Amino acid sequence: MKKTGKILGAGIGLAAITAAGAYFLYGDKNAKNREKVRGWALKMKGDVLEKMESMETIDRETYLRMVDKIAERYSKLETMSAAELRRLTVDLKNAWVHIDKKLK
Repeated sequence: MKKTGKILGAGIGLAAITAAGAYFLYGDKNAKNREKVRGWALKMKGDVLEKMESMETIDRETYLRMVDKIAERYSKLETMSAAELRRLTVDLKNAWVHIDKKLK
């Protein structure tokens, strides 16, 4: 029973990560602007996905805090404007709605 619970939990987590990745890369807003996406934006999205993979459980508050910490780290780069970073951070935070649907 314990092993089944771990497998089920891993499956749910994998589904949430897959949903997040698909939304980040292929969401409605991103489909329109995919050619404009810079390397740092893809790397930031990848960092969010990697962090999600390492977490055993995730809830809205934890996810939002994680996005803020990663955004703070990227704010020190000179290759982007503050407006671009703000826009990407908002998009990542709004992605929680889609991730939460996959978790349930």
